[in-house]
Amino acid sequence: MTTNHTAPPGLPPGLFTAIDHVGIAVPDLDEAIAFYAQAFGVHSVHEETNEEQGVREAMLAVGDGDTRIQLLAPLTPESTIAKFIGRSGPGLQQLAFRVDDVEAVGATLRERGLRLLYDTPRRGTSGSRVNFVHPKDAGGVLVELVEPAPRPAS
Repeated sequence: MTTNHTAPPGLPPGLFTAIDHVGIAVPDLDEAIAFYAQAFGVHSVHEETNEEQGVREAMLAVGDGDTRIQLLAPLTPESTIAKFIGRSGPGLQQLAFRVDDVEAVGATLRERGLRLLYDTPRRGTSGSRVNFVHPKDAGGVLVELVEPAPRPAS
């Protein structure tokens, strides 16, 4: 069976190149990393603190590809992740799609009537550039757009 990856006639081509990661809000990052390793056999491949986003985070590798699970723990009680956990409890917080150009994709989505959270992209994990589609415009899902940082020339 072959899969057709082109858009149906009359529709623009897809904006996303891959699912980059699924973000999960957790109250304690170290406990969550240990749980995912013990329960599911997935391990952290990157950890960092992002002061601008108010989180301490870890990226967990899934399989042999480059899809990740992102665990997000709040740095302060005022952070967006702390408020999410307070409102909804720990759990699925976002679905992130990889894009080639976060500004171009953002402009297309705005033309389609969707609201983005930031006027201009912000710094994400590992120097990526990110923006978010408002959950009220995406069926209740916080959709993240991730443009990975350029890879250094070898």
